[in-house]
Amino acid sequence: MNTAGGPVIVFDGVCALCSRWVRFLLRFDHRGRYRFAAMQGVQGRALLQEHGLDPDDPLSFLLVEQGRAWSDTDAIVQVLAGLGGAWRLARLLRLVPRTWRDRAYRTLARNRYRWFGRHDVCALPAPGQVGRFLD
Repeated sequence: MNTAGGPVIVFDGVCALCSRWVRFLLRFDHRGRYRFAAMQGVQGRALLQEHGLDPDDPLSFLLVEQGRAWSDTDAIVQVLAGLGGAWRLARLLRLVPRTWRDRAYRTLARNRYRWFGRHDVCALPAPGQVGRFLD
């Protein structure tokens, strides 16, 4: 899958928390750096499979950039730092052992529908943001 157009974030398009995360990134990604692919879409599913993640049991958050892939909390830290400015301080989260960070993330991921809700369908992007979504 070609991700040459910039970093791609694969997210759960029916997860209410994940949709809020994408809206947060659209608001603070002033440079328009990130593109998005719902894991329920063809391209999102392909990226998950390409990087060894199960698209039918999506407990991982994925960032693909310049041929490299990050998942879970490493992906979250990388995305936040990529926003620039004060967001670069998110790199300090790497001081917390990855096993601890990822354990907390997995707990959140397993319970995200119960705690935050689920949409019946993927939310549609605003007209001015359509070009940032792969499918």
